[in-house]
Amino acid sequence: MSKIASLSRILDETEDSDLVMVDGADALAAEEEDDEKEKQRETEREHARQRAGFCVECEDQPASLLCKTCADAFCEVCFHSQHRKGSRKQHLSTPIPHDDVKNELKKPRAVNRTGAGASVRIPLNPDQKSANNSNALLNASASSTNAAALLSSLKNAAEVDSDDEDGEEEEEEDDADMLDEDEAPAKKSKPSKGLDLSLTGTDVANNVAGGKVKVGDWYVDRAKYIPVRLTLSERKYLRLLEAALNVSEYTDKIDILSYANKTRRQVAQIQELCAIISGLVLASDYKTGQNLFKERNFEDNAEFFRDIFELGRRHKIMNPEKMRNVYGKLIYILQDSQIPEVKDMLSFSLVSPIKTVYHVLQAGGALDVLEDDLIVAATKEILSTREGGGSRMQIKNEIKAKERAIEVLGQRYATKEISADGIKQCLYSIGDNHAFLRTNRDPCDKMIGYLKDNFKPDKGEGAFSLAIHAGREGARLSHDHKKQYNYALQSLTLWREILHDMFMLWMLSEGDLLSDENMYRLRDTGQGLNRMQAAPKASRLMHTILHRAQQKVGYWVGSSVIHMGDTNVPNALMFIDKYTQIYRILLPIVRCLEAIDELSENNGGIRRYFDSEFKGPENLKMLILSDFFRHAFDGSGADNFFSAGSCIDGRLTSAWNWCSTIEKKNYFPVFLLSGFVGFDGEGFSS
Repeated sequence: MSKIASLSRILDETEDSDLVMVDGADALAAEEEDDEKEKQRETEREHARQRAGFCVECEDQPASLLCKTCADAFCEVCFHSQHRKGSRKQHLSTPIPHDDVKNELKKPRAVNRTGAGASVRIPLNPDQKSANNSNALLNASASSTNAAALLSSLKNAAEVDSDDEDGEEEEEEDDADMLDEDEAPAKKSKPSKGLDLSLTGTDVANNVAGGKVKVGDWYVDRAKYIPVRLTLSERKYLRLLEAALNVSEYTDKIDILSYANKTRRQVAQIQELCAIISGLVLASDYKTGQNLFKERNFEDNAEFFRDIFELGRRHKIMNPEKMRNVYGKLIYILQDSQIPEVKDMLSFSLVSPIKTVYHVLQAGGALDVLEDDLIVAATKEILSTREGGGSRMQIKNEIKAKERAIEVLGQRYATKEISADGIKQCLYSIGDNHAFLRTNRDPCDKMIGYLKDNFKPDKGEGAFSLAIHAGREGARLSHDHKKQYNYALQSLTLWREILHDMFMLWMLSEGDLLSDENMYRLRDTGQGLNRMQAAPKASRLMHTILHRAQQKVGYWVGSSVIHMGDTNVPNALMFIDKYTQIYRILLPIVRCLEAIDELSENNGGIRRYFDSEFKGPENLKMLILSDFFRHAFDGSGADNFFSAGSCIDGRLTSAWNWCSTIEKKNYFPVFLLSGFVGFDGEGFSS
């Protein structure tokens, strides 16, 4: 690389110094010759630049080995291919630390200006000013001995950002005023006033405001069941896992009635899946795949397979809408791997605990970050203006405050065992939990609000009465208006409490499913062969949640039976799958109701349609709400009359049955106008 650079410099200098004056045809010929030489030099420079740091053979992969005899740089694959036989087989090689070269080539060009004894790097890309502020933050944190100096540097960085905004209005008061902790030590902070606890749950916010609990108590308990967000390298392995599961026919070959030895079939299918994963890893990462594929011994790679299966489970818990076609297959594979006979034949286990925020911070000795009041700002979810957030400037200020809080906590609690980036990963994971709560739990809160604001338990006359009668319009329950009002209220409250603790419920359910002491039985439940298995841990938590919901509403209407491990809900996987669908039901309804006023105001034709067909937007809302609260909780939807009713799971079955009849409703065109296309989680256009 240095020879090429020196040669180019010498050629350029020669070209500038050897200028001669000619005239006529000689001048034209000399000019053409100079142009040809210049093009040739440019081609050589471009070719040298492209090949720098890459394999001399394939010119596609980064060079990782230098052959001492050939004096050429190869990638690992090409080196072994070119030196596999003959005299070249005796050639010696040395590794090339090409990462440093590649990083140097990737650096952006910059202009260095000196002044007053200091050198300032001026990037040509204006988007890098935030990176400069981060560097200033790190320098300040290294030179400061207390949190006050660090917070001061944060504010200065924010002022620089605000000064760089041309043509924008003056920034409003920053939400990061809570960062003013001049009297706070470096590791501990006193409780701050005015903390936004809206995302931690209404009950928690009230208890904190009343002084009953501390902010850190909620985060410490919550972090024990919050999975850690996947890193970039883990996401690459996740794609390989999903690809392997997509082509696997595990359940088709295992969950069938056959006289062949089931244990041998299970072991063979598990080994086949591990072999597929090894092959995919080999194709995507030659060195890592070669280590897995070389010995063909799955037992030696047990830790790798445990990790790759764990990250798939972790990703699914944080993103219930993902892996919808392969997660059940993954759980059933791991479930079979826990059978003692299968485990003995495999000689290793595929199951490992889920990596949670609490355990990562505990291993790194940084649990104090969960008790720092600044964590509220660092994990707060920023909402857009359309979703209920503030103005554009307020949102920008909130984002800056959140990033500054994350930087402060990362530097404050970093240890030898966990870096600042590791702490940031945990903080982002807690923020993901807040996003999950807003998407899944908040629609329940909004529907409860619609019920309480538009209906009264003692007033139920006219077209908007919630009374239902068995045998009419598909209903299988008979409730007057007051009883149906309370029945719908308690059902929504129960769903809200389940979704609030969904991460805990999910992990306990996986604990029941993957327990080596809790075996399943293959049974015909009336809906085909299913794995019937008890779920004691998840069942205990569900009864606790049910008791909490009953205390909130005061009394209970209908049955309080929780089906789990029977023909209705064969195992905890089916149970979890049912309750992760709640937001798919409620969110489209909420968005349709919120869009009615906007549609009416922005389009005169739609306004006239609402007035002529439904007697106005408000009447239309009442029509949708009354129909949902009546027939989404009427005990319908089961295969037979005896399975229907008011049990805990029957309420959700009735709601799904209402969703299946949405196309027959006279207000269905209103759903379409709001962007609705279905209750499958992708029912609204962006």
